[in-house]
Amino acid sequence: MNLSEKKIIKIVVSDKSPLIQVGLRTLFGCDKRFALVGTAEDGEQFMEEIGRINFDIGIIGWEMPYLNGRGVLKRMADIKGTAPKIIVYTSNVAPDVPRQVMRLGGAGFCQKSESPERLIETILAVSEGRMVFPFMDMSKPGNDPFGLLTGREQELLIALSEGSTNVQIASELNISLNTVKFHLKNLYSKLNVKNRAQAVASYLKEYTTV
Repeated sequence: MNLSEKKIIKIVVSDKSPLIQVGLRTLFGCDKRFALVGTAEDGEQFMEEIGRINFDIGIIGWEMPYLNGRGVLKRMADIKGTAPKIIVYTSNVAPDVPRQVMRLGGAGFCQKSESPERLIETILAVSEGRMVFPFMDMSKPGNDPFGLLTGREQELLIALSEGSTNVQIASELNISLNTVKFHLKNLYSKLNVKNRAQAVASYLKEYTTV
């Protein structure tokens, strides 16, 4: 399949920084795989773009005026039908931000300090239906047991690390208690642990720093 036969990935960028908007416009303008079809300066404008045009991926900042990245993801959970996939592109290095993005339904996370090539890789992976996060890059599972976890199992592992009970997890994810237990059994097996304490300890050792 040649380039002309491949689907062009339509993107909308929402960032409070004009420099970031100009930089990404230049980046995508030099690559025929992408088409920047809209820009926004805040979360409210981004939500308006969702209602105005069809696009595949939204690249949004985490800290934006009027409606931040967290607010955008929460609102998108109420969208009926097909919605664009969201990549959070931010300079915020707080370790809990990727967790929040994943739990709120985001598809990817990339820091602005990373290379443009890394952002491109993230966009391509997300466009293919994969989840890309700095601590659980599902596009390159390799021999990493954490990379073998499904999206739902990742959500449960994060919830466990935050001290949530099975009942709380079931309520938050809108699934049955038996379903929670089923996913936990698979999670423990993949991580080669016997209980939630060992799973959390393994996760914190691998993906957090002091």
